[in-house]
Amino acid sequence: MMPAFTNHPSRITNPGAFGRVAVVMGGRSAEREVSLNSGRNVLEALRAKGVDAHAVDGIPALLDALRAGHYARVFNILHGGAGENGELQGALESLRVPYTGSGVLGSALAMDKVRAKLVWQSLGLPTPRFLALPRGADVASAAHEIGYPLIVKPALEGSSVGITRVFEPEDLSAAVALASRYHGDLLMETLIEGGEYTVGILDGAALPTIRIVPKGEYYDYNAKYVAEDTQYICPGLDGAAEEEMRALALAAFVALDCSGWGRVDVMRDRDGRNFLLEANTAPGMTSHSLVPKAARQIGMDFETLCWRVLETSLDREERVT
Repeated sequence: MMPAFTNHPSRITNPGAFGRVAVVMGGRSAEREVSLNSGRNVLEALRAKGVDAHAVDGIPALLDALRAGHYARVFNILHGGAGENGELQGALESLRVPYTGSGVLGSALAMDKVRAKLVWQSLGLPTPRFLALPRGADVASAAHEIGYPLIVKPALEGSSVGITRVFEPEDLSAAVALASRYHGDLLMETLIEGGEYTVGILDGAALPTIRIVPKGEYYDYNAKYVAEDTQYICPGLDGAAEEEMRALALAAFVALDCSGWGRVDVMRDRDGRNFLLEANTAPGMTSHSLVPKAARQIGMDFETLCWRVLETSLDREERVT
């Protein structure tokens, strides 16, 4: 049996022990606005707990401030792009500045959906059948191989950016055109029809599952960040099924060398089989976001969650100092 997440006492009780904290947000990715929203919430929460936290918009401004010695550590809440693909993490490692979230390898693997799925596939972890589509690939042949219905998405984006569900061949070209607006290769995978779930990961343990029930047919960008009628059922499963999904999500997270905190998205088909979709190493922290909802289920308020995420930077501090 998988042990329940333990809401243990904080490792640090004095906020001054964190030093001056940069909350890096915004940036230049397609998820800039969501990141700014998340960052403002994190900043407010940390300050409410007495942490000397300051907002920094984007990586260039952050690195300039770090070189000048202005901050002791970084709470990374950049979504997508260089803030989540290992680039920022590599820079922080070279500067020996502790930070929240996964390291270089974990960030890079999780951000690249194709390579994440290759790792899971190599370990026998279930993920929908997929094909990587370099620019100019024969998408019609790929679709024939995958079979309809299918999904086309950018391989290097999050927040449901550029994703299309394709049920008929005549809709394929529009889906490819949308995904091609974004950087990197495309990914085509089997559309798993069933329930959509997510599992938050914090400090080496899986939080309760959340079943996502949008009012519309799909959990798209609008349902994630705008709509107020999406239902979130937590825990999303019961008994052995709950334990199985949480264990799978944690195994998938560890397989990608992810650490600190994050989120793993899972589909559960109508036969009760689980399929890994992706791992997120800098999940949203907006009013609609999922990790805070799971944390509340175990009695952890938003301010405490932000504190606990910041505490995970202590593990990295031991390695960089």
